[in-house]
Amino acid sequence: MRSLVLLLAVLVLGGCMNVSDMAEGTRYHMSDAGLLDHSDSRRANNLRIQPDSFVYIAQGAFAPPGSAYPRPNVIAEVAFDGFIEYFPMVRRARVPEGLDQAMRDARAAGAHYLLYTRFAKADDRIGNSDEWLDQEAVDRLGIDSGVIQIMLIETSTQYLIDTARIKSRGGLLTFHDTKPEDLMGPPLEQYARSLLGLSDH
Repeated sequence: MRSLVLLLAVLVLGGCMNVSDMAEGTRYHMSDAGLLDHSDSRRANNLRIQPDSFVYIAQGAFAPPGSAYPRPNVIAEVAFDGFIEYFPMVRRARVPEGLDQAMRDARAAGAHYLLYTRFAKADDRIGNSDEWLDQEAVDRLGIDSGVIQIMLIETSTQYLIDTARIKSRGGLLTFHDTKPEDLMGPPLEQYARSLLGLSDH
């Protein structure tokens, strides 16, 4: 009798949710449990900008502490990929730049906003046989993690309209052959969506 009641409850609940909601819920819980990649984004403000805003993306030359050695401009590249779908007018610096130079370049390009990024922390753990042969350290086995910092600055006034900190970590089912920078694509795309006031789903 108990199993029949449970079956009926599952069928009723299943009828209240569509497949995409169930899949998103499953993904969220698996991420929260550490099985899939997970990120935590903290914004200082919830301001929105116009969809036709011109955004210039740059990355500081700061090298994150730790054993990871990400490509010098990788976060600007990943941010560009995340923003291009939502902001038709977006450009990125080709090389890392200091904040003053990035602001000059953004203004010269006619951008409304400068999205300035920094890779604050990166921990590239052993996730494949090549990395194991390089390091051969049991304490280095595990999942990658990283932290990036973002400033969104209005170019005409140099007013800082938003800051964000994104902390990401890999999952037990997805850590093979990944790098800390590989974790940053989804949260940066989510940040772009949040600037337009779009939901996460």
